[in-house]
Amino acid sequence: MNPMGNLLGPLSRMARDAGWSDAEWARRSGVPKETLCRLRSRSNCDLATLAALSHALGKQLTVLPMTRNSASELWPAVVDRRLEAKLVDLLRSRSTCVENWREPGPSFFLAGLAVTVASVPGFDRRSYLDLAEALHPGASEPRVFARWLAETPLPPTRFLPMLQAQMDHAA
Repeated sequence: MNPMGNLLGPLSRMARDAGWSDAEWARRSGVPKETLCRLRSRSNCDLATLAALSHALGKQLTVLPMTRNSASELWPAVVDRRLEAKLVDLLRSRSTCVENWREPGPSFFLAGLAVTVASVPGFDRRSYLDLAEALHPGASEPRVFARWLAETPLPPTRFLPMLQAQMDHAA
């Protein structure tokens, strides 16, 4: 979901829970109904509009520190050369043992990496996709992998050439 949807979705549910139609919510907030309808397909809007919509519901917009949606559960705290080297070593070992893969970082992050290398020539596609699913069920589904690609702190366009160079060097 886009950031706009992350904000508007809960507000819309609150309006529905209050028994309000979009027309009623728009009227109470002083926002044209057409604007409210358009917001659902947009990726941004001005703060005054969001504030008016939330105020009508008796809610207030608040800024909180980023937790990155429990980042520690999804992504490593730091992606540095040490972690990259550890991941390259893991991949060079050709291990598809779940226990070996759990050590370097969060399961979601590593599952996405396993899906990524499943497409690399020389890696057994089925084994790495099975590994990905064992690490994080659903990781090989296009929607989940698309999220991984969009948010990963280790982009494949950077990591795969590094991996290939290390593998070529070892050969």
